[in-house]
Amino acid sequence: MHLAHLRLRDFRNYARLDADFGPGFQLLVGDNAQGKTNVLEAIYLLGTLRSFRGVGSAQMVRHGAAGYFVGATLVAQAEHDLKMYWSAREKQLSLDDEPVKRIADYYGRLRCVVFCTEDLQLVKGTGRIRRRFLDLLLAQTQPGYLAALQRYAQALQARNALLKKPDTDAAVLAPFTHELVAAGQPLMERRRELVPKLSALARLAYRRISNDSEELRISYMSSVKGDFAVEIGQAAGRERALRVTVVGPHRDDLQLQLDDRPAAQFASEGQKRSLAIALKMAQAEYFAGLTGTPPVLLIDDVMGELDARRRAGLMPLLERAEHARGQVFMTCTQENWPRELGRRLQRWEVRQATIQPLAEEGSP
Repeated sequence: MHLAHLRLRDFRNYARLDADFGPGFQLLVGDNAQGKTNVLEAIYLLGTLRSFRGVGSAQMVRHGAAGYFVGATLVAQAEHDLKMYWSAREKQLSLDDEPVKRIADYYGRLRCVVFCTEDLQLVKGTGRIRRRFLDLLLAQTQPGYLAALQRYAQALQARNALLKKPDTDAAVLAPFTHELVAAGQPLMERRRELVPKLSALARLAYRRISNDSEELRISYMSSVKGDFAVEIGQAAGRERALRVTVVGPHRDDLQLQLDDRPAAQFASEGQKRSLAIALKMAQAEYFAGLTGTPPVLLIDDVMGELDARRRAGLMPLLERAEHARGQVFMTCTQENWPRELGRRLQRWEVRQATIQPLAEEGSP
């Protein structure tokens, strides 16, 4: 799988961009604030319909413009055209020039994994961030998961709205509880199935980049210990007091431990960074193992921040992507681009929202 063409209009600092890319390593080199990360953000947006920077669509519109357009040609087993337009008044998403009616029909077309500074929040942040990590992975790989997730979110919103009303009758609440349980059960089942597989991949990745210094353990922590319907009934008193649904997959979390101690509380900053990278490496390996093709890797100025050991631990993943004719986009400055990749890359200069190919070092 590789992104063969990227087209931007009024996206971030790009008024207009048309760029063609081949498989392999694509190194975007330039000073800060020139638009390198914006290219990665646009690719990730096409794959996941969200920004990895955690911002809304309005913040991705170029200053003074009404909306943005992002489009791409994707080459996998077949060639696909992906197009997205957003403005405050209009939203369009199309696949091969046909409007996308169900997001589930679009998800998983462009599988991509981003490595960025925000990844530290997977370790340091709230359970919501780790749930989103699991849900995005499952939505892109498991048919029906996204529909169940949307159904659960709607049921939860409706049920919480009823709980906020004083003296809500239990009989009125019952059908919403039934819908919540019906939608939530498959979510928890899929997460329970995924986490051991993800944990095994993450443990191997962590060993490679930490030199076997600690043992990583990842566990799925569900707020439901047994029967969902029974436990939500037993929580009725707490729900009346708090006026919110207190049991269900929206309260689940991933427990991340190093040598049986919670990583968020006891790990050093270096250990947390290694753990975040290991989680993303596991995500990429899971995609590749499930589909037989590596995802597009987006590495936002991460290599320059890593010491030699962690860089070396990340190299096998990049090399496998190259051998499978996958694609890797990296951003860096001229000073910190990863020389260990040698000449096996296409270098691009990014300057003031323009992208130009650079000749090989030493070329006339």
